Amino acid sequence: MNASRLSRRAVLAGTAAAAALTTVPFLPGRAHAAEPTATTPTYRWRNAVMGGTGFVTGVLFHPSVRGLAYARTDIGGAYRWDDRAATWVPLTDHLGWDDWNLLGVEAMAVDPANPDRLYLALGTYAQSWAGNGAVLRSDDRGATWARSDLTVKLGANEDGRGAGERLLVDPRNSDVLWLGTRHDGLLKSTDRGATWAAATDFPGAASATGQGVTFLVAAGRVLYAGWGDGDGTSGTKNLYRTSDGITWEAVPGQPAGTAVKVPIRAAYDRFTRDLYITYANAPGPNGQSDGAVRKLCTATGVWKDVTPVKPGGTTADGSADDFGYGGVAVDARRAGTVVVSTNNRWADVDTLFRTTDGGRTWTSLKDTAVFDVSETPYLKWGADKPKFGWWIQALALDPYDSRHILYGTGATLYGTRDLKNWAPQIRGIEEASARQLLSPPVGEAHLISGNGDIGVMYHESLTASPSRGMASNPVFGSSTGLAQAAKKPAYVVRAGWGDNGNGAHSNDGGQTWAPFAAQPAIAKDAPGPIATNADGSVLLWTFVHWDGTKYPAHRSADNGATWAEVSSFPKGATPVADPADPTLFYAYDTDTGTLLASTDSGLTFAARATGLPSGDSQFKLVAAPGRSGDLWLSVKWNGLYRSTDGGASFARVESCWASYTLGFGKAADGADYPAIYQVGATETITAVYRSDDGAKTWVRINDDQHQWGWTGEMITGDPRIHGRVYLATNGRGVQYGEPV
Repeated sequence: MNASRLSRRAVLAGTAAAAALTTVPFLPGRAHAAEPTATTPTYRWRNAVMGGTGFVTGVLFHPSVRGLAYARTDIGGAYRWDDRAATWVPLTDHLGWDDWNLLGVEAMAVDPANPDRLYLALGTYAQSWAGNGAVLRSDDRGATWARSDLTVKLGANEDGRGAGERLLVDPRNSDVLWLGTRHDGLLKSTDRGATWAAATDFPGAASATGQGVTFLVAAGRVLYAGWGDGDGTSGTKNLYRTSDGITWEAVPGQPAGTAVKVPIRAAYDRFTRDLYITYANAPGPNGQSDGAVRKLCTATGVWKDVTPVKPGGTTADGSADDFGYGGVAVDARRAGTVVVSTNNRWADVDTLFRTTDGGRTWTSLKDTAVFDVSETPYLKWGADKPKFGWWIQALALDPYDSRHILYGTGATLYGTRDLKNWAPQIRGIEEASARQLLSPPVGEAHLISGNGDIGVMYHESLTASPSRGMASNPVFGSSTGLAQAAKKPAYVVRAGWGDNGNGAHSNDGGQTWAPFAAQPAIAKDAPGPIATNADGSVLLWTFVHWDGTKYPAHRSADNGATWAEVSSFPKGATPVADPADPTLFYAYDTDTGTLLASTDSGLTFAARATGLPSGDSQFKLVAAPGRSGDLWLSVKWNGLYRSTDGGASFARVESCWASYTLGFGKAADGADYPAIYQVGATETITAVYRSDDGAKTWVRINDDQHQWGWTGEMITGDPRIHGRVYLATNGRGVQYGEPV
């Protein structure tokens, strides 16, 4: 869907949007390694099931173990397929707050000779504000890990993230590993990944801005490396090889032209000794408009053009059929049987092509595909039926079943066992970037979530993907605002990036929606947070462009039929409604450190408390439920502040020194104040905490194996179930915890 192009996955790292998404969460001078405490209660953590919802960038079957496979994602870690339970098992949830940049998996590798060994190359961004990459090494299929920190950066959520595996175990010696980087050439390890050094004989020159190595693949005992920094002319080289693990050379006779500028992936047919390579004129997943498939006979050095369909044609409606090629997989049981994928084919929709004769003829699997998305209904994207998918670069063919194919998209992982009937094989993978959470006090659903890429979901069950799919009328790509009237919980409003409107309201608690009758002109280009007052009679909508530009807020007193600018509201601030008094709204001006309040239902705002922390990149102003004027302000590493007089004054809460996000849930038995949940630090640990005594004391409720990288976006408790908490993550969906 077009809205996905505005999502977190489509925006280059380093822009204001990417920086805002990652919100560099370092606390100088403090330790953040999670430590168990004697007071930690036992919690069970699970995902609120949505089903995928993110870009699966790689799938890897183990060549010598039936049913063993691994998947990698751009921001949500890695997974192992549990064949017996028919589910994917997350492998990197133990990565904590300081390691948020390691939740993106650049590459993975298995050892064909040692089935229990697994390697991951981690690093989400290669920008100056991100940390260096790391390699995780496991001898038990990812159950436990050893870690090697790198001196270079990797880019699992940057352009080229859907390219081939840049990590490879040398088939001649299992102690030797190779790692291709984007900007620092080729690295080599001779001690199973414990230490790394530059492969000085590799001819690809390190580049500060290029793609570098795009894949590593073994063809027998010869290693091949794709190089993404050529310009497509006959004088450039983009494929290298080594037969001795020391000396690298350019492969002779390689093709030239813009269609073969960037080698994307490669796969080797051991029967015919052919190496199949997919190409595009850009690394992808966006920006590709040309591409090709080539076959190299490694025995003779002869190249052949085996491109199924050449890009650049015209569709039936006259649109340009521009695209590149992405995934490629060979059949380990049948000579000459190969599957490739198109990528970035928006006009005629991406497909898989399959050949059984070495590329002489191809069949489009899309033409006969039948989809069953009943397990993840959101994949209909508000339409009658799902499409084949987009951003198809991850592609794998089961070495033990020639008709079992998996391919990843920007939202899911599809699988077939008969080449015709397809269904998501995504169970266990949850990669949403969750941004807003509501836990209604009444109704069927205990959770409504607002997410990147997949809009808003009404979770009538926490263990199954929402039956209504994405909230429609209109459909949003990414959600920017979600609010419920405290005294009228049937009334819910939402905002986001959409093609047919950017705001909507619901009168049945979020089950069905209708667009606002009108919206401010700026809403199309800069939808931001939205709030409704306690009785649902007034809306306040703020506007922030994805590049960070802030615009004046607007107010509606007729359910979105008309809007008027509120000049006294601080630009870009998040409006907060008083949960008890419909005439009260609040806003925190982060530029000046000022709390503003409105006593006339949002018509005007005036300053109250001043001199509060300012300039911090992360603030959360939250109103305690059921109370008027009881405000809590979490200010990243400046700590937590509370006001009991509607923002006229604030006092620092001394029980914690860092607070990133805060929310409330049902009070404990006998307690006179709601349970408080936060992501923050009470001593030296950045973790998830609960307080049942009004923030006098805290207990940690997550553990070392459940940290999920960066978790500072939003947290809320359940108003109906004490102890249950919902936590938004950036890449591992909505986690919910319950005491056991």
